[in-house]
Amino acid sequence: MENKRTCLYDKHVAMGALMQPFGGFDMPIQYSTIIDEHQAVRQACGVFDVSHMGEVTVRGRDAERYVNHIFTNDVTGAPDGKVYYGMMLYEDGGTVDDLLVYKMGENDYFLVINAANIDKDVAWMRSHTEGFDIELTHRSDYYGQVAVQGPEAEAVCEEVLGLSCKELAFYTAKYIETEGETLVVSRTGYTGEDGFEIYGSHDYIRRTWDKLMASGRCKPCGLGCRDTLRFEAGLPLYGDELSADISPVMAGLSMFCKLDKDEFIGKEAIAKQKAEGVSQRVVGIELNDRAIPRHGYAVLKDGVKIGEVTTGYHTITTDRSVCMALVDAAYGKLGTEVEIQIRKKTFPGVVVKKNFYEKKYKK
Repeated sequence: MENKRTCLYDKHVAMGALMQPFGGFDMPIQYSTIIDEHQAVRQACGVFDVSHMGEVTVRGRDAERYVNHIFTNDVTGAPDGKVYYGMMLYEDGGTVDDLLVYKMGENDYFLVINAANIDKDVAWMRSHTEGFDIELTHRSDYYGQVAVQGPEAEAVCEEVLGLSCKELAFYTAKYIETEGETLVVSRTGYTGEDGFEIYGSHDYIRRTWDKLMASGRCKPCGLGCRDTLRFEAGLPLYGDELSADISPVMAGLSMFCKLDKDEFIGKEAIAKQKAEGVSQRVVGIELNDRAIPRHGYAVLKDGVKIGEVTTGYHTITTDRSVCMALVDAAYGKLGTEVEIQIRKKTFPGVVVKKNFYEKKYKK
């Protein structure tokens, strides 16, 4: 099956981006170098095409009740404009997907899901609508999306794009009427830096990309540095640190599962895992060597395999060889000494916190 293309595909190709498949789309991995683009986001401003992400709207009398039913976080009585991170779960506590839920107005929710999971997620959401007076609309084909990220993102959005966004707090959003359409603009991102995500029609997103590139005030960034940035900030990637087999409790994300609300799909399984413990956990591991632990490499204790690496890099910002790994829970305590097998050699490491970089979100 051919990969899909985002509305900015032709622009990436014209700029000489390295294109590769990701989540069913042909996506730009890098334009210059991953290090160069990563540093642009940490120090100034970088722009990502994230039009491959999926968007679903939930509206109607039972919208809040329905969102609470399928989503682990609690949107009860949320103020308009509030954004929530959380998961959708199977009954056994495994993760359907992690997602953002935007409360845009009364009975008006905007859900943002991962590209690789769009069809599965929408089918799963639709299979749980019975008994709810809602309209669930799949909008992924309508919306394009760019992420403007970094310490200069606010100035770029205000001055280059003319979007009034400086009053937005972290994890809030609003509608902006411009150029004959309604945008969704949020102060969110996946980089550990301040920044904004802008959702609009394909034509609007193409014009926006051109303005940003012409401004000379931000670098185009590919998925290569999107991964190094989110990894340094300790943010999970579905398929690596979360999956149908990795629950939020195992991933260390149970704070996004609100067990004090009435119910959500998978609640009983999560409550049980929290009470009884889990057999495996996602942890951070640091090597005292420059060798790089990659996805799938074995984690050992005294020569016996106890887990494997989910994501690993030599960090660009902090110059450390670190990884996230799913390991047997008995070895998940901070300070535990382990080894990582890299090809034919093993390298000693120690369990550390997963946040390898201090996030710079707007307070």
